[in-house]
Amino acid sequence: MFSFSVSTAKKEELIDITPKIEKIISDSRVNNGICVIFIPHTTCGITINENADPSVINDIIKGLMIIPETGFKHAEGNSPAHIKTTLTGSSINLIIEEGKPLLGTWQGIYLAEYDGPRKRQVWVKTIGSQP
Repeated sequence: MFSFSVSTAKKEELIDITPKIEKIISDSRVNNGICVIFIPHTTCGITINENADPSVINDIIKGLMIIPETGFKHAEGNSPAHIKTTLTGSSINLIIEEGKPLLGTWQGIYLAEYDGPRKRQVWVKTIGSQP
């Protein structure tokens, strides 16, 4: 298993971690297989979305404002972050083909922070055949 940390700077932000994942896949020497990416936090998730136009990321964060900030019972006051993490999820699976993740032309992999700023962990496991 590989892991790395990401320091977030805002309460809510999406951080492109695609280059780090590509490097981990390359270093793993898995030629064909699967890459599992897991975020071990309950107020931070992971998602795949467009990485060509930065306004899309801002629109996603704005769109998630449908979750109200108040009216929840959780004593820490970060229930909206827990709900947003449930929507984006805590893990993704990628197909590895010829040593690279298969992503669409405009896709990137994003750590989705909903309760920052914090230091977050990303766990990565590659499984498959090596050359």
